[in-house]
Amino acid sequence: MQIVTLRRTGIKLSRMGFGTGTHGWNGSSEQTRIGHQKLVDLLKLAYKHGITFLETAEGYGSHPHIADALKGIDRASVTILTKTFSRDADYIRENIPNFLKLFNTDYIDILLMHCISEPDWLSKYSGAIDALKEAKDKGLVKGIGMSCHDLGALKTVASADWIDVVLARINYNDTNMDAKTIEVVPVLKDIHDAGKDVLAMKVIGQGKLNSDVRTCFKFALNLPYVDAMTVGMTSEEQLMENIALVNEFTAI
Repeated sequence: MQIVTLRRTGIKLSRMGFGTGTHGWNGSSEQTRIGHQKLVDLLKLAYKHGITFLETAEGYGSHPHIADALKGIDRASVTILTKTFSRDADYIRENIPNFLKLFNTDYIDILLMHCISEPDWLSKYSGAIDALKEAKDKGLVKGIGMSCHDLGALKTVASADWIDVVLARINYNDTNMDAKTIEVVPVLKDIHDAGKDVLAMKVIGQGKLNSDVRTCFKFALNLPYVDAMTVGMTSEEQLMENIALVNEFTAI
């Protein structure tokens, strides 16, 4: 599995990440619903095959699964991306130590504000943003930013000097995205040109494009404005198929 280095933070991660939040909300996701040990074993198998990028959020219920999968693994070899839905500065400050304790680590690689959908979010949630900045200044977090669910909000990322990473919805088919692909791609280019790192999600349209995974991967992996992508998987068969596709297209 190809390893990439994020330009702004120097964080290293696999070109494809293991997403644990497909249809995830209220402490559950398709990944957690396969059972605790099954997901832990699948995460360990993914790591064995070179997937070092694990994507989660406090709302997915997958933090304990990742924590168990990390046991016996060199922490420095894994990149953990998690997200908080809270817009409350005090909550974020108080909860980051809980993340560290749960993952048995001194730092979180990437912490994002989750599901941003307002174009005025930079001013509206300035307190929460300050809490993220403080965590980064203290070394508790290496990279900060947001996961986006609105085109207007996505357009603010390039000019926000504090953002390191954005998790953006992108696929070739306009499926489960913030806007049509033809509208989103130029915005991702602007973000990337501004020196920020772009991670792609919904590259398979949250499973709606499962019949055409090859086209989905080829499109996402050939976008010059996308550094890496996260994909939700629930079986060894899916895992191995996706790894083969990533290795095929990144070897071109």
